[in-house]
Amino acid sequence: MGDRYIIMVCAVMAIVTLLLRAMPFILFDHGDRTPKWILYLGKVLPPAIMSMLVVFCLRNVDFLGGSHGIPELICVGVAMALHAWKRNTLLSIGISTVLYMIIVQNL
Repeated sequence: MGDRYIIMVCAVMAIVTLLLRAMPFILFDHGDRTPKWILYLGKVLPPAIMSMLVVFCLRNVDFLGGSHGIPELICVGVAMALHAWKRNTLLSIGISTVLYMIIVQNL
């Protein structure tokens, strides 16, 4: 791989990034209101993505062996409680991840 290949890859990445960031302004910046379907997606996608993340994280937990999935269930509960209390996704995920690592490393 030569220098020309690396330059071309960087140029393509820069163009794609620019287009992706400019697309909302190109499509929706006509002084109109935001389309209803975009508002709908803004409401339903975050919970759907979080649900898929929970399923993805718990897919390999063995509830019949070892710790029976207790650390995972504790941390999912902590994340849910923190999110219901503070409504801060980063805080909920961050604290529950740190708690999970502490539980798994020390028990």
